Amino acid sequence: MLQIRLIIISILFSNILSDNPRDRALFISPVNIPLLLSANFGELRIDHFHSGIDIKTQGVTGKEVVAASSGYIYRIGVSPGGFGKALYIKHPSGYSTVYGHLDRFIPEIEDYVKKMQYEKKSFLITAYPPKEKFTVKQGDLIAYSGNSGSSGGPHLHYEIRKSDNEKPVNPLMFEFGVSDNINPVIEKLFIYPANRNTSINGNNSVKRIEVMGGHGNYYIPAEKEIIISGSAGFGIKSFDLLNDSYNKCAAYTIELIIDSTTIFGYEMDEFSFSESRYINSHIDYETYMKEKIYVQRTYLLPNDKLSVYKRIINRGIFSFDDDLIHNVKIIVADVNSNRSTLSFRIKSQSDNQLANQKKEEEDIVIMPFNRQNRFISENIKVSIPAGALYDTLRFSYKQIPGSENMLSDLHQVNNKYTPLHKAYTLAIKPVRIPAGMESKMIIVQIGDEQKKSALKSSLSEGYVTAEATSFGSFYAGIDTIPPVINTNGLGSEKDLTGRKEIRIKIKDDLSGIKSYDPEIDGKWALFEYDQKNDVLIYRFDEKRIKRNSEHVLKLKVTDNKDNISFFNYNFIW
Repeated sequence: MLQIRLIIISILFSNILSDNPRDRALFISPVNIPLLLSANFGELRIDHFHSGIDIKTQGVTGKEVVAASSGYIYRIGVSPGGFGKALYIKHPSGYSTVYGHLDRFIPEIEDYVKKMQYEKKSFLITAYPPKEKFTVKQGDLIAYSGNSGSSGGPHLHYEIRKSDNEKPVNPLMFEFGVSDNINPVIEKLFIYPANRNTSINGNNSVKRIEVMGGHGNYYIPAEKEIIISGSAGFGIKSFDLLNDSYNKCAAYTIELIIDSTTIFGYEMDEFSFSESRYINSHIDYETYMKEKIYVQRTYLLPNDKLSVYKRIINRGIFSFDDDLIHNVKIIVADVNSNRSTLSFRIKSQSDNQLANQKKEEEDIVIMPFNRQNRFISENIKVSIPAGALYDTLRFSYKQIPGSENMLSDLHQVNNKYTPLHKAYTLAIKPVRIPAGMESKMIIVQIGDEQKKSALKSSLSEGYVTAEATSFGSFYAGIDTIPPVINTNGLGSEKDLTGRKEIRIKIKDDLSGIKSYDPEIDGKWALFEYDQKNDVLIYRFDEKRIKRNSEHVLKLKVTDNKDNISFFNYNFIW
């Protein structure tokens, strides 16, 4: 009877895990060129998982993009960042598809979008056409591939989502032409002490080991003995490859097995956008910030609430305290069931020489992850909401005298290697506030290579206050410098007859561009904003300006502290 019950439970559990589509042939390829990927679903990024697949477009823009299935366009997006120009199609199957970083839409959609942009006097729009406005059949041309928005090069970002909740699902669970018979590659093993009493080969620090092997079978050389006393977790650096592509993609599943028992499982079928930032707890954030490599944990930090974990026992942490030899396997697989296994042994040791030897440093403040935490010192206030930390934090702080261009001391708030799930409130008291410049006060964060970035700030009760999403070094400053408008010699050339477009660079080095207002002959003109290249682009439109005549261009650019620059230009076109 017990055996029958276990079989039933096993079947139910496997059904929960295999939430795969019944019809894997619902979609065709969204491009009419060979289907090669540069990134897959769930690829690791700072602050988010990749929500689709990136399809190569042979290094150029302008490739035809087609509807992967029949349906209707329910959303159109145009943005200087993010997906740039994007289309969203809803299908009768209960799924929706997304096509991002487009260069342009087909003419009827282009006209619809441009009309709305002129009505709203905004390049950035989100449109929700009526259901019957743009119906499409599978294979219909809908747009042309591009490099718009936050794209790092020409490609098509393609997503499949569940229509009812907008959850992205793994497109590679469907069959539409992606080939893959290559096993994932495992490069490194990481071993993490679970607390300050854990000993890993005599040290209470992360141990990393280069693994050996290949073709699906990996191991640790026998001479590299691993002895652990106390609780520990593991992590791996791995990647997956697809046929005919050299790009390193992310694993689909990861499983940790110790002594024949699975204590951790990871399965990238789907996730919600609201949970995507939990990736900062799933990866070894500190290692990424220091070395720009992704290491995936096979255990959970206390405040890691990702829904992609399966069969978790004790958060994936194992207690090595019994003087036995334990057999460990970490299995990495892709969506096509190509698997690689890393096998190794751990010698457990009950006699822990490190137990209770470490003392707390005097300048450390313990901040539990599950409650609100506050820190107040001279001229600074820090308020961290509950749920912002992924684990209990040993918070540190240091104050350094500021330089001449700073209006406060330099405050080192913990360090940039600790990730945050939510913003916290940071308030800095300036040593002085220039008369009449209260509205220009900002908090400036100093990043790598002394790069400065301004937080959206306000002055209240003598403190400059902002919401910060990372720890690091901050000071109170001021932004009175207007944006720079660079016309690339346009001002000296008056006759633009025969030109197809005008390009103007706009940039603000501190608080950033808030808005730009262009006019030609006293009427708003559509200038597209290529944010990653700091370029405004106007494409001549004879429906809106008269050919072979004189025109007046006026441009106003405002930064986030309301500093304004103007550019006026008379030309012939």
